[in-house]
Amino acid sequence: MPPTLADRVSHILQAIEEIERAVAGRTFDTFAADRFLRLGIERLLEIVCEAARHIPSHVKTEETSIAWHKMDDFGNRLRHAYHNVDATIVWNIIDDDLPALKVFVKRIISDEERRKGGE
Repeated sequence: MPPTLADRVSHILQAIEEIERAVAGRTFDTFAADRFLRLGIERLLEIVCEAARHIPSHVKTEETSIAWHKMDDFGNRLRHAYHNVDATIVWNIIDDDLPALKVFVKRIISDEERRKGGE
């Protein structure tokens, strides 16, 4: 059985939280210098991008502040141009884009829990 919307947003949230733990206390320079860490973060971002691809468009339209198309593009880069991923871009995504995405998926999870509780 394929993952549900609840599964997908849970995967996104788990990956974001793992990224947050991995970069906690690090600077860009220490992040950029640690190839193993960067590769792990890139894999977690690939999970985020892939799971987000399967969020229905009617759900995505609820959050216009998230650059869904750019997320798709970045996921493709991670999958197909993995040899050409800039550490600065990854760091900026962590700082600039993941917080809003985290709020969005937490809201979806909360809404799902409320909906299930009301059934």
